[in-house]
Amino acid sequence: MRLLFALPGFHRYDRGAEVALLSVARELAESSQDVTVAGSGPARPDSPYAYIEVPSIRREKLERFPAIPPFRSETAWEDATFAFNLMRQSRLKNYDASITCSFPFTHWALRRNGSRGPAHVFVTQNGDWPAFSDAAEFRTFACDGLVCTNPDYVARNHDRWNCGLIPNGVDLERFTPGPEHREAFGLPPDKPVILMVSALIASKRVLDGIRAVAELDDAVLVVAGDGPMRDEVTRLAGQLLPRRFRLVSLSAQEMPDLYRSADAFLHLSLLESFGNVFLESWASGLPIVAHDSDRLRWILGNKHFLCDTSNPQELGIALRAALSAPGNASREGVQRYSWAMIGAEYGAFLGDVVARRRAS
Repeated sequence: MRLLFALPGFHRYDRGAEVALLSVARELAESSQDVTVAGSGPARPDSPYAYIEVPSIRREKLERFPAIPPFRSETAWEDATFAFNLMRQSRLKNYDASITCSFPFTHWALRRNGSRGPAHVFVTQNGDWPAFSDAAEFRTFACDGLVCTNPDYVARNHDRWNCGLIPNGVDLERFTPGPEHREAFGLPPDKPVILMVSALIASKRVLDGIRAVAELDDAVLVVAGDGPMRDEVTRLAGQLLPRRFRLVSLSAQEMPDLYRSADAFLHLSLLESFGNVFLESWASGLPIVAHDSDRLRWILGNKHFLCDTSNPQELGIALRAALSAPGNASREGVQRYSWAMIGAEYGAFLGDVVARRRAS
């Protein structure tokens, strides 16, 4: 198959969506598929796929732009600049299928030839709202295949779209238990360290994480991420966690060492599409404190510290229990999420989508 993966953040950011789809692209390329990736960052010499660098304006420069339909956030503005240049640089007839998780503009660019273009696959990395909503620009959504990253999305969309249930994965060779590297991150060797890996946006509830850790006597909170709320996060941490807070922005290569330098992992988003960070922390041997939901139990099972994180008392109890847990939590079960297995599932689903398109 000739496949085109397109996302503004490819080779520029190492967030969840970018890591997931690039990992799939890499697995498919290494299994002899003809894979091209289009993104805004520079080419990486070790990539097994072909790469097209497509200019776009960084979202950080667009945070103060107006939020109007369909430009509802800085990410949509970034997406629009990427999609405009993608249309100028990509020849869709060269591909059997296109894959993205960016809506609306990149989605529109990849579907611009309609039934004469390649089969189009949308991945619900950031939610399934384009697939089921009939409001405003969401009415224009269409795809030949919908990759659902959790069972809830399949249940909601299977009557309307050709759905495949495929979770995200994790690099089990990079994310492993091992020695701490606290000195490299400026962390104290004698205090418990709680780690959050999160974009600094309201839905991730980093401010609630600061408040929760402030109730613990001596724990240090490390937040790895960036986003529009960086000033609010820094201000509140300065008030509630003086000398007990670190905000860092690290490369993907540094993240495994950061996980290994923590004692517990905290994530407070109420309902993630999937959440690569859960697998990364699990594979690294960390106990996880997160919001209890059927979706998260589908991912993690019953091995971690899930609770009603909107209840400060429950959250505090869960954090203390996680910090008291024996070191190196069990990795049993995480092997199911190796990228090799996930890539094979994508390959089978994409093959079916392309075959259906050709038959029709």
